[in-house]
Amino acid sequence: MTDAQPFTAPTPAHTVHPVYVIGGGPGGLAVAAALRGRGVRAVVLEKADAVGAAWRGHYDRLRLTTTRRRSALPGVPMPRSFGRWASRADLVRYLDKYAEFHELEIVTGVEVARISPAEGDLWRLEASGGRKLTGSAVVVATGWNHTPHLPEWPGRDTWTGTFLHASRYRDARPYEGRDVLVVGAGATGCDLAADLAEGGAARVRLAVRTPPHLLRRATLGWPAQRSARLARRIPVRLADALLRLHRIGVPDLSAHGLPRPADGPYTRAEAGRPPVHTTELAALVRRGAVEPVAAVEAFDGAEVVLADGARIAPDTVVAATGYRRGLEELVDGLGLLTPDGAPAALAPRAAAPGLYFTGFGDPVDGALRHLARDAARTAQAVPRDRARLLRARAKARRKSPAGTAERQGAGLKAAGEAGPDRDSAPA
Repeated sequence: MTDAQPFTAPTPAHTVHPVYVIGGGPGGLAVAAALRGRGVRAVVLEKADAVGAAWRGHYDRLRLTTTRRRSALPGVPMPRSFGRWASRADLVRYLDKYAEFHELEIVTGVEVARISPAEGDLWRLEASGGRKLTGSAVVVATGWNHTPHLPEWPGRDTWTGTFLHASRYRDARPYEGRDVLVVGAGATGCDLAADLAEGGAARVRLAVRTPPHLLRRATLGWPAQRSARLARRIPVRLADALLRLHRIGVPDLSAHGLPRPADGPYTRAEAGRPPVHTTELAALVRRGAVEPVAAVEAFDGAEVVLADGARIAPDTVVAATGYRRGLEELVDGLGLLTPDGAPAALAPRAAAPGLYFTGFGDPVDGALRHLARDAARTAQAVPRDRARLLRARAKARRKSPAGTAERQGAGLKAAGEAGPDRDSAPA
């Protein structure tokens, strides 16, 4: 990473109240580096024992679907040795180097349970170990993959087989020779089904409620990420047509139980269901190594009941059913979340000046690229908004009766101090 360029900025002043960044993933590190680049002291609080905890915990097969060049965070490019599509392990090493390069102030082993306003336009953080911290601003960067989500399937407590959420899956070795059902046909579910089929599982079925768009990461060398960037600037109909070009080479799997969606890839992505970038899964489905089945409706002892009424009896169920953001307890009572628990706005609201969220969007052109852009915006907004807030508070105090009395008292005191000097002056 010798071609990296650090932010040129003064060493951050160690003010009494720093900006606290909650979360040591890519978003939190990028914001902290950008704040440091503006001379603002930022302290990253990470509940795990190292940065990039979510990426350390992902399955080994995982690779970015965005190019190395356009996945780097500000100030440090990813090295060419990562190849065009960086692996999970590569990204973990990159995040370690990123924190070291920017000399970020990171405290690990600290989990923040609650954020609330404090006196003096500050913020109070209640953290593990009974810690109570006070910050001039707070940036929440805990990300999407905070709390594993499991649907409330009837009868799951009666299930006699092995059950795990995808967050606990690392590789296929423990499942060699086993009959495995993967629930969920998003990017993770499709990856795990392919990994299991190629890794020696005796049988792999994929429970699908909503068939995904299967696209190539690149078509004739042109990355789907670049098409997605263009798609954001053109009408939806054209955007769907543009992204459909990346279906070239991906066969229609309707005859195998995985039909192509009726709506376009961009339309689906804007509704929160991004396309799945894979070619391996399609080949495995065609030759029967991965069998699409209907969605899971319930569990009944050793059997899984599917939406079409079929009953199957796998040895293992892997639930690739996503995550909750886990923000409800953190910012309870502040009125900042939508009904599904997402930040209602990324910029601070009037009810919570000095509180920011980053990394909760799901842009079709790549999450890491979005984090890099958002870090710059947030780092610019934090000192600007703080200065505006302090000016507004000072102006309000001057206009208040107490402020008027204070100024009058100060004037009388100054006059009294000046009087004797004039009286004692020589005639």
